[in-house]
Amino acid sequence: MSKTKLIVFFIFITILTLFFYWYFGPIGASSQKQIFIIPQNQKNFNIGKSLKEKNLIKNQQSFEFLMFFVKNKNFSGGYELSENMNIWQIFKKVTGRPDLAWVTVSGCVRKEQVGEMLKETLGWNQAKLNEWNSLYLEEDTEYYEGVYYPDTYLIPTDENPKEVSKRFINRFNEVFAPLVDDYIAANIKWTTGLKIASLIAREAAGKDDMRLISGIIWNRLDKEMPLQIDATMQYTLGKKSDGKWWGSVDIKEKQSDSPYNSYLYKGLPPTPICSPNINYIKAALNPEETSCLFYLHDAKKQIHCAETYKEHLNNIKKYL
Repeated sequence: MSKTKLIVFFIFITILTLFFYWYFGPIGASSQKQIFIIPQNQKNFNIGKSLKEKNLIKNQQSFEFLMFFVKNKNFSGGYELSENMNIWQIFKKVTGRPDLAWVTVSGCVRKEQVGEMLKETLGWNQAKLNEWNSLYLEEDTEYYEGVYYPDTYLIPTDENPKEVSKRFINRFNEVFAPLVDDYIAANIKWTTGLKIASLIAREAAGKDDMRLISGIIWNRLDKEMPLQIDATMQYTLGKKSDGKWWGSVDIKEKQSDSPYNSYLYKGLPPTPICSPNINYIKAALNPEETSCLFYLHDAKKQIHCAETYKEHLNNIKKYL
């Protein structure tokens, strides 16, 4: 190779290196980690644009060029990135397993159901799931069930079950705090309110009948009647053979000896049966005034209550 061609070659390599460094190289020298969050709902969210705005990449188009070859672009969660990472390293990071994962708990579900969601999302093994399910079982039953507040969380994937549980409990405490004085004024223990709220959540067909069901539960408690709520039996039976946690209850199963069996035992169950949201907790505190002691929902989920068992039997014939 002639000297001139060699010079041209080195110039070409230099230009090419500068080109790749400018478009694909790191934006700085700092190794300090920062969390880059991709929302669950990526509508109107551009990953490359956001990375550029947060000074994590030099060139948005370079990142989008790499993303063009990715088939599944549905990424979400939190990713630990730093200025000294080049665009290829950042690309591999945000298209891989997140450092923080989104976990959404909706409805009033029991602790084991939350554990199943965490196992799938955080990649727990069976040992960690078992640890989660046994948390607070011996040391403090007040936190065993009912305080895993339904919400959306961004959880570090390397956190242990105890640390994750504190996130849920802290969120519950945050939401419940404004009601503390009201519960004290009504002379209702928060644990009692939470148990009733969990029953309402599993029994109500919607917001319209929450307070009515609350009033009926309180009426039964005041009269020292068995609550006779199927949801407590669903809780004690756990996951059924069909994989459902809240399956139907057979008549024979209502004779099962369990402290959660509200057909055999009066009063509230030992713990809540699920983790209710703030609406149900408020309903437990503010029951509707009613003389009803019985209720049922028809096929259209409309509630019908009765003051006497005879009236309740008539409602069964009429609506069921």
